[in-house]
Amino acid sequence: MQTIEKSFIATYEIKKSKFIAHLVPISEFDGLQEKLKSENPKANHVIYALRYLNEFDQIVENSSDDGEPKGSSGVPALNVLRGAELVNMAVLIVRYFGGIKLGIGGLARAYADAVKEVVAVSEIVGYEKAFTYIFETSYSTIQKTEYLLNKLGILQVDKVFHAGGATWRITTTQEKLNFFKEQQECMR
Repeated sequence: MQTIEKSFIATYEIKKSKFIAHLVPISEFDGLQEKLKSENPKANHVIYALRYLNEFDQIVENSSDDGEPKGSSGVPALNVLRGAELVNMAVLIVRYFGGIKLGIGGLARAYADAVKEVVAVSEIVGYEKAFTYIFETSYSTIQKTEYLLNKLGILQVDKVFHAGGATWRITTTQEKLNFFKEQQECMR
């Protein structure tokens, strides 16, 4: 399985119709369809397809045709994501109608090609499951802990200060987490 870490945009045109594909991490999906509709008021449709892993490591999929003929846009976009084995992301496609009807088959191909275009320009990375680890440190080891987290590239960090020091919540891969725990033992 593969994923992305940031958003990408690509444009695909056929018979004067313009398809602007936005490939985004799943964390950026909520509210994006409405935002794209407000930013593109003359666009006819903003369809989407998404795939993500739930808490049981099951793939959840969904798509919307947003007024296009049923099955002509969301499902073809979703099929491209499936074929590329992409997870934890969504693709939204803004369509401007060019005046020439594409037919249902042509529409399905156009939406699929738009997704292929944005996938081609994206930086795809291998998916690694993230794990969360909660621990506490004294005030005297906060600076060393921050240094170690930065050195390991562990960027998802929440820290809450309290009377005895700090409570940390980090999210990272199993490999980095194991290494961090080993180094943390050495600091004690």
